[in-house]
Amino acid sequence: MKTYKTIILGAGAAGLFCAKFASLTKGDTLIIDHAKAPAQKVRISGGGRCNFTNIYTSPDNFLSENPHFIKSALARYTQWDFIDLLAQHNIKWHEKTLGQLFCDGKSDAIIKMLMQEAVLADIWLKTEITNIQKLSDHYIVNLKKDEQDIVVKASNIVVATGGKSIPKMGASGIGYQIAKQFEMDLIETRPALVPLTFSPHELEWIKPLAGTAVDGRLSANHTQFDEALLFTHRGLSGPSVLQISSYWREGDEIKLNLSPQKPLLEQLQSFRSQMGKKQLQTALSKLMSQKLAQTLLSRMEIAGIKTTGNLADFSDKDFKEIADQIHELTLKPTGTEGYRTAEVTLGGVDTDNLSSKTMESKANKGLYFIGEVVDVTGWLGGYNFQWAWSSAAACGRAIAQS
Repeated sequence: MKTYKTIILGAGAAGLFCAKFASLTKGDTLIIDHAKAPAQKVRISGGGRCNFTNIYTSPDNFLSENPHFIKSALARYTQWDFIDLLAQHNIKWHEKTLGQLFCDGKSDAIIKMLMQEAVLADIWLKTEITNIQKLSDHYIVNLKKDEQDIVVKASNIVVATGGKSIPKMGASGIGYQIAKQFEMDLIETRPALVPLTFSPHELEWIKPLAGTAVDGRLSANHTQFDEALLFTHRGLSGPSVLQISSYWREGDEIKLNLSPQKPLLEQLQSFRSQMGKKQLQTALSKLMSQKLAQTLLSRMEIAGIKTTGNLADFSDKDFKEIADQIHELTLKPTGTEGYRTAEVTLGGVDTDNLSSKTMESKANKGLYFIGEVVDVTGWLGGYNFQWAWSSAAACGRAIAQS
């Protein structure tokens, strides 16, 4: 039986980064993953360029049952610390929008950096975890590697297994199973940063717009986001939709403002005075795509709203009714596309079970949980990677000092 100081379950962003801090001597740390290659989510993120952090990272950009839990880790390893690390590895980057930072080249550069930083650790890929048990002051982990049963021993176990999102990449709920085994509480999990789906009735007008993008404002449950929205054959996607999906719950309505930067009532009144003999659709097509304008007006007409005639034929009251339909379009999603396309998993290991300074289980000495498996979920735009770096650093440093 081989003995390690630390065994890290998961060779993703959090697991590899934890080894950077936890590994003090060659071979004192073992990283285990069932995948054929490390950091698969890092590889595909950001369209292959890895949106590795966000310069505006703060506790306000995260969801958790305990919003104060994340403050310690985020403060002790910041986005600027990670940016400094990239400079040491000569990785060039750029800001895209809203503080989102991407590699100039491919995301492989981040993976190479993580592997170099974790060089002191042993990494076993294509390795399955079959059992974990605690014996007094250490843990026994049973593994299956190359069709052989292997048993390893460690003082510390770090669960960095991620969540349930994108199962085709091997995501599973094993981290939650381990938490349950050690009698830790879980916050209900559900897909987050995920497209929304709708009933056949709503899809009748949404599907013809598939591929149409618009800058919109989406709101649900007292939260709103101003980013791009994309109509699809299944419903709505795009950054604003993914963002609001983390706040939406089944049965809730969402509100769409399809012209957040343009006060339509004033615009329509202006058009009436300038070109009163033009049709309403002609005027709206100057503010949005002709296809979207036509679709929205057809939907309003079915609802009994006046949409035909010259602009001069419309009263201010008519214009207000039309503007309200575009500024506050109310829809009721039937669900989401699920873990298949969700970027992250909302919920997870209850933070009340963990130390915010070390990520260690309060009831199980030497057992740590980091990254997505914990009930901490960031907004779209690099925040979830920053949580991986920050929680991994907090855990790894604590282990190194133990």
